[in-house]
Amino acid sequence: MVVLRDDSEYVRHWVQWNPGNRLNTSGRGKISIGLRAKFFFNILDWRLKVNKVFCRHFAAFFSKEISQNCMRVLITGATGFIGSHLTEALHAKGHQIRCLVRRTSNLVWIKHLPIDYIYGDLFDHDVLKKAVDTIDCIYHLAGITKAKTKAEYFLGNHIATKNLLQAILASNSRLTRFVHVSSQAAVGPSLNGKAVDEETPFHPITTYGVSKMEAEKECLVVRDRIPITITRPPAVYGPRDKDVFAFFNAMNGGFQPMIGFNNKLVSLIHVKDLIGGIVLAGEHPKATGQTYFISSNRYYGWREVGEVTARVMGKKRVVRLRIPEFGVYTIAAFSELFGLLSSKPVLLNFEKARDIVQDAWTCDISKATRELGFREAFTLEEGIRNTVEWYRQQGWLK
Repeated sequence: MVVLRDDSEYVRHWVQWNPGNRLNTSGRGKISIGLRAKFFFNILDWRLKVNKVFCRHFAAFFSKEISQNCMRVLITGATGFIGSHLTEALHAKGHQIRCLVRRTSNLVWIKHLPIDYIYGDLFDHDVLKKAVDTIDCIYHLAGITKAKTKAEYFLGNHIATKNLLQAILASNSRLTRFVHVSSQAAVGPSLNGKAVDEETPFHPITTYGVSKMEAEKECLVVRDRIPITITRPPAVYGPRDKDVFAFFNAMNGGFQPMIGFNNKLVSLIHVKDLIGGIVLAGEHPKATGQTYFISSNRYYGWREVGEVTARVMGKKRVVRLRIPEFGVYTIAAFSELFGLLSSKPVLLNFEKARDIVQDAWTCDISKATRELGFREAFTLEEGIRNTVEWYRQQGWLK
């Protein structure tokens, strides 16, 4: 604590140094250079001490402003495709990163970053309390996209989210934002040819989608006590992705599987653009309590996506293989049959078949554009080129 001396003390110094009560600079009684210096430095000392008080109040205000730009952030799902890109982006913004990971997690994409690791999962309440303690902002991306049973989907998406929210209520009252990264699957496909938006009623068509819907509902229950923002990505592609890679791998071999005989539409987003939208949702003051679709502004037909990919890959001829919708269900039936012999979930089952035969998976991003100022940085061709180059650099594509 700084104790300021009363102004009269300096008046007494002044009178003592100059009985004439003025700084005589000429003639008889001239103040010595040393005395003048002493007077100057005493005044300077007084001003510095006053400034210390001012600076203390200013620093408190300024540190509050800084804290908004340099926060302690917890990320779940940081080792995954989207999560690893988000972790890099938040670190680049200067935030202190904490990640909840399993001991068995593959840290290959984030091991180069200075991260505070909390080892455990979303089902250990003590670990969760430790993870959320003193955190300013949480980005929740952890979840399950493939599972052998329906119960696994609900455990990994619904119950895991509920546990994290309960830990926040119990252990962190200072949280400034909780960003829940959901999925368009929680809402469902386009209805009657119209893109879904934030006002569209829930109508998920898979167990995965239902489990993500239930996770969103858990967020809505506590949004009056936790500053929550929900984001819903559609299909995401980009470096490190393994799911959409199957499409690029087929295209690299000169084939493009096409489901059905109509031009199915889809919303797509490059992972870097998605990260930009997720960060906006975590930082924008208007986003609290809101839900946003983060996606491309345009809707794409798979034929156009194939043509752009072929051009980027330098493929002069690509064979488009049309698979009727009943054929997709037939393949799914055999896939599930053989899957009974494996401990891992199959890539194509009846629910996934129902997913991919839909005429359109499109979403309207008008709200994110209007309220957050969200804009894509990548065109479709730029995004595909960036993705293909990365696959080639990594040896995934020859």
